[in-house]
Amino acid sequence: MITDALAGRRRGLPELWRKAIASRVGRPGHQAVRPLAAPGYSVVPDSLVPRTPIGADVSVQAQINALRDLPPGALVTDLEQAFGEGPLPVHWRSAADRPAAWLHGYAGALADVWHTTEPLWKRARALLDREVRRVGIATVRGGPELLLGALTSRITCGERGLLISDIEASTYDLGNRKIVLVPMLAGKDAVIVSLDNEEAVWIAYPVPGAASLWRQPAAPAIDELSALMGPVRADLLCAIGRPMTMSMLAADMKIAPSSITYHCDRLRAAHLITRERRGREVWVGRTHRAEELLEMYHR
Repeated sequence: MITDALAGRRRGLPELWRKAIASRVGRPGHQAVRPLAAPGYSVVPDSLVPRTPIGADVSVQAQINALRDLPPGALVTDLEQAFGEGPLPVHWRSAADRPAAWLHGYAGALADVWHTTEPLWKRARALLDREVRRVGIATVRGGPELLLGALTSRITCGERGLLISDIEASTYDLGNRKIVLVPMLAGKDAVIVSLDNEEAVWIAYPVPGAASLWRQPAAPAIDELSALMGPVRADLLCAIGRPMTMSMLAADMKIAPSSITYHCDRLRAAHLITRERRGREVWVGRTHRAEELLEMYHR
């Protein structure tokens, strides 16, 4: 998501979410993410790759905290190991020159993106459970070759082994390692492969059926929240799961624009939403105070 929305490496992320993610990340985050999508490169330092999902789950917040706690010198060492002897590629030199500032910006970008997209993951539970069942059945009935070849158009399984479309051509011997499949919410052409674990290789791919999630509003407010602020404003607050224009919000909620304006005025007065004019459109988004309120009532 971050390379697609913030760094320009298009992988099929829907435009509405691309704009929503980009609007929530500050300038330091945008700048930090750019090296991850430099033309002609796909390699990133090990410390920036998500921790392996093998053995135990690691929360997104724990991943972000680990990045913030990473000693700046460790990033420089990782860069040198990733790219070998000699000068670093141009796109990584700013990170090596100011590693502490770069890590702060990158971790902040991840936090902002997670804050924006976490509602998607909550709604995706049924899809992920269904994918677990599908993979299990396909493995038993069709064999791993058929299953791996059907994950995404960027992966094929043939006589030469597992072929993955990538910017940099490389050959790896997987040996007897297991292959762990990790369904993810991302653009339809996104693929992430990790080959460094001694026990298993893991492949992250877009979970089938995610297209419906991109278009759905956030879950409706529960009764207690409706009683606190009224059903219309509660539903509005929940619907703004990502930044959107007033016209988009009116269309999603099927409410007249004049009524949307009135209720948004009240939500803004309560410091629950922000409004920002961009050209002819007014964009609205939830504040941190609103997120805390929703978290309290959704527990």
